[in-house]
Amino acid sequence: MGFFEKNIKNWTSVIQNTSDGNLLVSKHQEENFNTNSTLIVAPNEEAIFIKNGVIEQVFENGTYNLTTENYPFISDLRNTFSGGKNSFNCNVYFIRKAHSLEIKWGTNSPIQLRDPVLDIATSVRARGAYKIQIDNCSRFLLKLLGNNVNYLEQESLNNYFINEFQQHIKTILTSTIIALNKEILGISAELNTLAEKITPALQEILNEYGIKLIVFSIAGIDIPENDPNRQKLEEAFANRKVMNILGKDWSRQQSTEILHSLAENEGGIAGLGASIGMGLSAGNVIADMSKNVMTSTEQQKICPQCQKALAYNAKFCSECGYKFETKKYCINCGSEISENAKFCSNCGNKQE
Repeated sequence: MGFFEKNIKNWTSVIQNTSDGNLLVSKHQEENFNTNSTLIVAPNEEAIFIKNGVIEQVFENGTYNLTTENYPFISDLRNTFSGGKNSFNCNVYFIRKAHSLEIKWGTNSPIQLRDPVLDIATSVRARGAYKIQIDNCSRFLLKLLGNNVNYLEQESLNNYFINEFQQHIKTILTSTIIALNKEILGISAELNTLAEKITPALQEILNEYGIKLIVFSIAGIDIPENDPNRQKLEEAFANRKVMNILGKDWSRQQSTEILHSLAENEGGIAGLGASIGMGLSAGNVIADMSKNVMTSTEQQKICPQCQKALAYNAKFCSECGYKFETKKYCINCGSEISENAKFCSNCGNKQE
């Protein structure tokens, strides 16, 4: 009697899922059940009875009295020794069919590509989340059992599908970014488009497992802060913007300061010209630098027609109306250019 009494205690009369709600799949801890047991299946889940790798019965939500009269499959599962009570042996799995919470994902390594607009090698990382629902519980369970998985948390799906997901996400992201032909720095404006491109590829993977992809989203695409090519490019952009803001006034200031410094050097400008050692005479040095010198508004010029002293930047004489010839200089190299020139004929720089 001692043997039977010990085993009777392990025969369960009530079968229900008591596992963590985060589990997509959970296996009931007992395998021996009394006939006339009560099975309770909660809403949004299914209970699947399996023996020797074969699905014996699937139960949707509800309460069931498991007897051999109601469910003949139990007769085939009866134990040889029952200790005076009818019992059966089976593995019971509970599958959660409700929509999962958001499952976060992220690329496991940077995606290497060339910026379609700037033509520089760079890298990006992507991150986001997705939601799934078990659509075919039997197919899903058999796939898991074939891989010796007895329970599965929703976050574990990332590990379960990591290689297939990463391959498709990276491939589609790269090809779509190239096809969009937009600068990567602004690619976040296309997150919806990129997510829509990736969704069908992931759904095809999940179909084999009886899983429905409810939604797939991309929260962000990031350029690593330590990307050397991007850092150099941003520094060049910053310098260019500064030059554009300062414009000709900066050139005037720098040229004036250079000539002032030369005049203060021992030996003056002529002495500096002799020390340059590049085949330039002092006169040539002065002539070349003078191209970039724009006299400040405190200096004056004389009207050649009436000899009136005027501000240096005056375009007409306030006394006789004489029109002065207007000269324009390149904001980059200081060469004299035509008044309406859009580009410098010397260095090719675009003029503001």
